[in-house]
Amino acid sequence: MSDPLAVIAGLPGVPEAVQEAREAVDRLYRHRVLRRRSPEVSAESALRGARASAAIEGVDVPIEPLRMGEVTDPVVQGALRASAELGRLAPTWRSAPRQVLARLHALAAAGMTADPGRPRTAPTTADPLGLGPAPGPEETAARMSALAGLVTGSTGAPALVLAAIVHAELAVLRPFGVADGLVARAAERLTLVDLGLDPKSLAAVEVGHADLGDAYAEGLRAYLKGTSEGVGIWVRHCASAVVHGVRETTAICEAMSR
Repeated sequence: MSDPLAVIAGLPGVPEAVQEAREAVDRLYRHRVLRRRSPEVSAESALRGARASAAIEGVDVPIEPLRMGEVTDPVVQGALRASAELGRLAPTWRSAPRQVLARLHALAAAGMTADPGRPRTAPTTADPLGLGPAPGPEETAARMSALAGLVTGSTGAPALVLAAIVHAELAVLRPFGVADGLVARAAERLTLVDLGLDPKSLAAVEVGHADLGDAYAEGLRAYLKGTSEGVGIWVRHCASAVVHGVRETTAICEAMSR
């Protein structure tokens, strides 16, 4: 199959969901506040996104202490570090995805493992979302190679489709065994930035995933089935997360305008 992502992009309901997400992002980019304060909005979106990503991992903290630098939990700090690095990693994402993922993990898992940034070479019991056992190291390595090929290859599929597959593969494979969810969500946002859907990293897509509650893990379980229906459910979920993330960032813009 020459372009598997294009096949996924054509699954039932996916084109409509992707279009809705695209239109939501386009509306956000026309907000008047962004003419003058785009960097501030991006920074606030990154902060809220990191908070939401940590919350999905089970560490939910209030936003104000986080903004004031008063939160020392390693999961939260890892989410913040990974989020802050996305702008610097975007230019090399599609040419060196393995190195970028290693860097993201080194940032996300610092203080949580003795060897951050290195893929696991043994089975893992990590399962924060209740997805079931992760594949063994050999299968994981093979699928990570295939994922790197998707990132570096050419495709006619929308950015959101590749971002959804990147996110899902990292979440279900758990290639590092620690902080894989933080890396998965950061890599999704990185893909949306690098492929041009959200070049200024404004949409707080992690907030969207958190706001959708149980649908996040349910979408990944559907993806795990490996069926067209299951993959479509997951991609549509990711499109919904972008729409919800745009709502969060629109609220940031409105607050700044007042």
